Order: sequence, then C-alpha cells, then structure tokens
Amino acid sequence: MKNILIILLLFTCALPLFAGNKKDSTSTKSNQFRYIPQEAFGFGETLNYKVGYKFITAGTGYFKILPKPVKVNGRDAYDIRFEVRSLKELEWIYKVQDKYRTVVDVAGIFPYKFEQHIREGGYKTDFECVFDQVNNKAIIQDTTKHDVPEYVHDIVSALYYVRTLNFDKIKKDSIIELKNFYKDSTYTLGVKYHGKQTIEVEAGKFKTLVVEPMVVEGGLFKSEGKILVWLSDDDRKIPVKVATKIIIGFVGAELTSYKGLRGPLDAKIED
Repeated sequence: MKNILIILLLFTCALPLFAGNKKDSTSTKSNQFRYIPQEAFGFGETLNYKVGYKFITAGTGYFKILPKPVKVNGRDAYDIRFEVRSLKELEWIYKVQDKYRTVVDVAGIFPYKFEQHIREGGYKTDFECVFDQVNNKAIIQDTTKHDVPEYVHDIVSALYYVRTLNFDKIKKDSIIELKNFYKDSTYTLGVKYHGKQTIEVEAGKFKTLVVEPMVVEGGLFKSEGKILVWLSDDDRKIPVKVATKIIIGFVGAELTSYKGLRGPLDAKIED
C-alpha cells in the first residue's frame, strides 16, 4: 500500500505570508513572479481513483482543487487537496488514511504552503512547510528555515506544474528536471517523456502521454522499480493512470471518475 501512496504523490505553519496583518515587504518581487498560462486545471476540479493490483481494489484516492481561491499577499492561490485511504473492509489488515494539502499560486504555479498528515497502521506523522518564494526559503513547522531554489515545488505542486507543460515541444526520451523540497532537503526530480499510448481505465478509453519520474536513490521517490504516469493527451493532462513495477507485476492507481474540469477532455475516446 505504501508503494501506491508514493506513486500517486509523484505527480506529488502559519507564518506572516498568511497573516495579512503585518507589513508586506515582498510586494516588489511578488509583482515580478513568473506567469504560466495554462488550461490544464482550475477551481473545482476533482479526480477520483481506485488503488490496487490488477482486479483487486485496496483503496481509493482523489485530487481536488477547492472551488474558491485563497489569498496569499493579495494573490489568488489554488487550495489543492490529495487523499488516499484503504477500503474499510481491509482496514483490519492495514489501515491507511493519508491527507495532503498544497496552496499554489494561480498565475505562477508555485507553492506557498504544503501539509502532510500520514496515518498508516500504527504509524502517525505530520509535516508542514511554508515556502517564502520571495526570499527563497522553506520554513518547517513555523521555525526552521532552509534555503531553496526559485519556484521550488513540493511533491504535489510538482504534478500540477507538469500538467502545464506543452509536450508537443518536448522530444521523446527527453528529461525535464524539477526542484522539489521535502523535510529538510531539495531534490532534483527528473521526469522522462516516453511518448504516446492509448489506454483504458474505469473512467474510459484515453489517448495519453507517458512520463516516468526518475527515481532518486536516498530521496523521497526511492522505489523498487520503474514508475510510470499516463496523462491525458490534451489541454487537461489529467493523470489517468499511475503504476509501479513490483515482483508480481504492476501495482497502481486508475482514474474512475472526474468533474469540474477546466474544459473538454478531448483525449477521451468515445465508443
């Protein structure tokens, strides 16, 4: 089950930034933030998944963008939630209820805040980080500061950034590099583009773009085998399927339903 959680995340602190009652010393640079035009996602988008191996469903998950923006220093931001949980009938074997939240700038597609709340069996951990994208700092648990690269991502905002890319301009077998911060370190995450493929999941049949997050030994994305992500081959680029290799085959997550898309899902093949 933990492998499932990791692959879903791959495409995966209250501070003055959120207080609103202190002098804003960041306005100069905030007016110079990058702008990324995109039609991939918007407010109210919800993507639902089943998680398991072949015909065995072990859990469910979803990505959800709340319908209204939150404000960070006067700028609109997406409030994005991600959750994975085991089926109730399987909780006696191993109970999973993991929740994530990232707050992402609407115009620049970079994160301001990241939360992780893990509940797996008897294991429990919570992690919060605020990204000061003006001064290039990551502040952990409202205390510890770390230097980070400009527009650094968390493990969920990275997925939404990848969805904004124009793969028509990316050659097959090319590797895109992202900078991701987690816990106390910045990791380089390479994303390899493998080309196009048509696949079928519960939500339908789709033309897709196949990408592979390149595993970093010792980093957050360490895994036993190759990880593949299928994105819809259209302006939406929604994750249709995620899978990772294990000894007995591939285990992964497949799209079951969706709503609130920013526009038509042209990659879906109607019978």
